[in-house]
Parts: sequence; structure tokens; C-alpha cells
Amino acid sequence: MKNDMLDFNVIKFFGINTCIGKNFRPLPVRWEFLSLGWVKINTDGTSRGYYGLATCGSIFCRSTGEFIGAFSAFLEVQTALVAEFYGVIHAMEEAQKMGLTNAWLEYDSALVCVAFIARTNVPWMLRNR
Repeated sequence: MKNDMLDFNVIKFFGINTCIGKNFRPLPVRWEFLSLGWVKINTDGTSRGYYGLATCGSIFCRSTGEFIGAFSAFLEVQTALVAEFYGVIHAMEEAQKMGLTNAWLEYDSALVCVAFIARTNVPWMLRNR
């Protein structure tokens, strides 16, 4: 199984009962508005497996929640960490092209955050970007 919607629909079609593992904890997720004049950028990157086909993308919204743009990029074969880096870097490049000066960037990779703060452990192919 790939745990995607197709798998779920097949299981549902055959009437198979499923149960959630005991370690499952739903987390509340909500989009929080920013101060006027700011743009929120939500970005993410992923790969299929540790080293596989990878992609990244971002969504840009005004402080009111109004959608102003998005992108996605196919990265060929990369690690998930490199895909996360590309997502952040592409988002910053797109923000610059759009002339955004007040941007709030959100992403979910602690390793990327630490690498940007410490300016270390950045994959070599991304250091000049």
C-alpha cells in the first residue's frame, strides 16, 4: 500500500474495517492571519523514499488570507532534506521576483531551520543559491 486515497477507497469499497494505531494523535492545524501588509508563504518539499523522485512547492497568501500565487517544482531524484531546502530557496526567490518585502515563511523542517541559522550543513549543490 501507498496509503493514498486510492488505497483508502479500495479498502472502503470492500468494507474492510480499519483502526488507527495507538500512537496516532490528531494535531489541530489552522492558518493564522498576519498583520496587514504581510504575505504568508507556506512551503514544503518531499521525496518518495529516502532518495527518490522529489518535489517542492509553496503557497503565497496576503495577510487577509487572499491567495496571490503558488508554485511547484519537480526536482528529479533527491533526498527529502534537499527537497525541503529547494522549497525554501524557491519560495524566497519567488518572493523576491514578486517584490515582496514583508514575508513570513513557514516550513516544517527543523534541519533546514538549523542549517540556515548556523549556516552549516547546507547541501553543497545549494550553497551558492
